[in-house]
Amino acid sequence: MSCDPELLKGVPLFALLDPDETAVLAGQVELKKFAARERIYKAGDTGGTAYVMLSGKVRVTTVDDDHQEVVVDQPETGAFFGFASMLDQTPHQTTAIALDETTCLEISRDDIEVLLRQKPHAGMDLLATLGRQFHSAHELVRARAARNPNEIIEEEATMGERIADAVARFGGSWTFIISFLLTLVTYTAINVVLGARGWDHYPFILLNLFLSMLAAIQAPVIMMSQNRQDTKDRLRGELDFDVNVRAESEIKALSRKLNLLDEKMDDLGGFLRGPRVHTPHS
Repeated sequence: MSCDPELLKGVPLFALLDPDETAVLAGQVELKKFAARERIYKAGDTGGTAYVMLSGKVRVTTVDDDHQEVVVDQPETGAFFGFASMLDQTPHQTTAIALDETTCLEISRDDIEVLLRQKPHAGMDLLATLGRQFHSAHELVRARAARNPNEIIEEEATMGERIADAVARFGGSWTFIISFLLTLVTYTAINVVLGARGWDHYPFILLNLFLSMLAAIQAPVIMMSQNRQDTKDRLRGELDFDVNVRAESEIKALSRKLNLLDEKMDDLGGFLRGPRVHTPHS
């Protein structure tokens, strides 16, 4: 579907175009309409085109190493999505779905090249678009880094593990120490006062048996809780490593895209300057 030149004026990237340039670009780009819940593109599709939001609502997602869907972007009116893959001609790394009835402009790399030939300063707007995607990537890494390993482990904990944690918490508290001392003092005092009528005479053999049984049960339970703490520490380390890998990957990818854009701008500058004319020396 052809595009009305008036629609391009609402796109920040095309706001600097004069009427003639807008008309040329409008004849190249296509107007696409998507129904609610319709997929615009999926991860792995050829990244030959990008889209500009005109109306509606779009959600751009990816799938992380844990096979969980992560929201990468929810573009606003006038914003690009699928832009990086379109520039370097690589498959899309994300999936875009229209949440409501949505209207978008479909733009190819050739359309961008025509725009830069006619309006070289529009390259700064392209850099601004890449900068927004860079910040979105940072926000994604920051959000993934905010995952609490303690909450993840608690969700997967069994009843026995929860009991072990409760026993370890109570056994390592002043409440347990004070109540245990009071119980021992009361137990021994009653048997000393009762004398021969007491059920556990000095040296309190029955009490020693109870204490040995308590220690035999409490020790492995506390070890279970310590193992869970080791698991938490290991998971926290794995999450930190995963976040660092994601950040490194995003930075490398964005660096490649910026280098590619810089090369294209240099090529465009050479194209606009035209061939050099060599004058003979006298």
